[in-house]
Amino acid sequence: MNRALGVNTWVWTSPLTDTSLAALAPRIADWGFDVIELPVENPGDWDPQRASALLDELGLKACVVLVMGEGRELVATDPGTVATTRDYLRHVVDVAQAVGSPVIAGPAYASVGRTWRMDDIERRQRYAELRDGLGPVVEHAADAGVTVAVEPLNRYETSLINTVEQGLDALDGLPPAACGLALDVYHMNIEERDIAEAITRAGDRIAHVQVCANDRGAPGADHLDWTGILAALDRAGYEGPLAIESFTAENATIATAASIWRPLAANQDAIAVDGLSFLRDVEEVVGQP
Repeated sequence: MNRALGVNTWVWTSPLTDTSLAALAPRIADWGFDVIELPVENPGDWDPQRASALLDELGLKACVVLVMGEGRELVATDPGTVATTRDYLRHVVDVAQAVGSPVIAGPAYASVGRTWRMDDIERRQRYAELRDGLGPVVEHAADAGVTVAVEPLNRYETSLINTVEQGLDALDGLPPAACGLALDVYHMNIEERDIAEAITRAGDRIAHVQVCANDRGAPGADHLDWTGILAALDRAGYEGPLAIESFTAENATIATAASIWRPLAANQDAIAVDGLSFLRDVEEVVGQP
């Protein structure tokens, strides 16, 4: 499958602004990417209409990423926090519609880094709470032609949804056409015993896929079985893009949130360029009869 490949602007900057996007997008297009991932850290950081015009001019497609920072919660919180979190997520849906993104992807359930112990009974209660909290957002997304892609995170960043199996359980009952899973190979490498098998289990609920090396560097500079991962995505019928997601250690906020304490490549451009070249090569191998 000749799959579209993308890269997240977090590789270079945070938060994204109109100025930084105007500088980054032409380079990303020149390198040969098909898609650019656009994080919405806070409403108003960048102008969706302006971004849409720029990407159309460059021939780039957009995928929008939601950000669950402090104070954004859909479970184990008060009704006011749920309401403001829903408002934020609905705004992200509107941004996605404006830039033509088919998804909003991210851990749309709790703030990143929030963890607590829970037994099976509480976990079932929290999943029911999540479905109630996310339901109106999914309805809004369906009306906009956008899918909410909920991302399992590793155990150090959440205690609610770590695996594909937990994600499927949490989303059970929400409409698959408007609510699926966002798979991130970085988190899967920590939490899944078999990444390819987990992809198979996710099946037609895969709505978005993010990739990077096991240390958050360029795909290919690692120990991961990329041929097996891409082949499993093909078997699962996933036809969306693969988006390289990594972060810069130069931004204090994002470096702390993602635990990036050292450079992950010779420079940030190399994460994108080397990852793109590697993924294209693996695609050719997987596509051979």
